[in-house]
Amino acid sequence: MSKPLILVSNDDGISSRGIRVLVELMKEIGEVIVVAPDSPQSGMGHAITVGNTLRLDKTDIFGDVPAYKCSGTPADCVKLAKHHVLTSSKPDLVVSGINHGGNTSISVLYSGTMSAAIEGAIEDLPAVGFSLCDYASEADFSHTGEYVKKIASEVLYKGLPKGVALNVNIPPKRNENIKGIKVCRQARAKWEEQFDVRRDPTGRKYFWMAGNFVNFDRGEDNDEWAIANNYISIVPCQYDLTAHHGISFLNDQWEL
Repeated sequence: MSKPLILVSNDDGISSRGIRVLVELMKEIGEVIVVAPDSPQSGMGHAITVGNTLRLDKTDIFGDVPAYKCSGTPADCVKLAKHHVLTSSKPDLVVSGINHGGNTSISVLYSGTMSAAIEGAIEDLPAVGFSLCDYASEADFSHTGEYVKKIASEVLYKGLPKGVALNVNIPPKRNENIKGIKVCRQARAKWEEQFDVRRDPTGRKYFWMAGNFVNFDRGEDNDEWAIANNYISIVPCQYDLTAHHGISFLNDQWEL
C-alpha cells in the first residue's frame, strides 16, 4: 500500500523550528508535502488574502520533501495547496505546527496554526493543529515526537467526524514525564488586554498591546487544566459557530 499523503503547514513561517520538527515526524508515517507562509503569521486567525497578490514559490528548504512558501496566511496556504499544488491528489491528513507557544482556550480563535487545520476541515480533510506551550526562544521540542505521531496516526487510521479539526496542545518539557493525553473542552478564559501608549522617534503616538490571560474556569475537564497538570490536551473544534441555544432564545423572547 502507498503511504498516506500528509500536507504540512503552520503560522510561524516555513523557516521555523516547529515545522522542521513536524516535517521530520510526518516523514516517518507518510509522504509529506509542505505549503507554509514565507514569514510569521501568528495571530492571523482565519484571515485570507483578498484584493492583493498571492505568491507561491517552490523551495528546497526540507531537502527531498516537496515544499512551497506562500506570501499569504495559513488559510491561504491550505487553499492554494488544494487548488494549485495538489490538483491530482487529495491529502489524507492536514497537520499544522508545531506552533511555538500554546493555543489553548480562547486563543484558538486568534490562532493561525488552527486556521490551517480548520481550513482542512472545511475541505472535509482530517486535520490537526499542534502547539507546544512554551514561548522560550530555545524551547525544547524533543518530547513532542511520540505524541504527535500517535495522534496523527490515530486520525489517519481511525478518522474524525466530518467538519472536525483537533486542537492539540503539548506541555513544555519539564523534569517529570507527560502524564498522558486528555480529550477536553475549551476552557472559559480570555485575554484582558491593555495597550501601552508609546512614541516613535518622530514623536507620533503608537500602541503596543499588553495585558494578562485570565482563566475563569475551575473545571478539570478543560485544556487549561490539562496543560497545568502536565497532560496533552485535545479539543475537537468545528467551523460552525452557530450558538444553537441562541436560536431558541431569539425565537422565544424576541418579537420577530
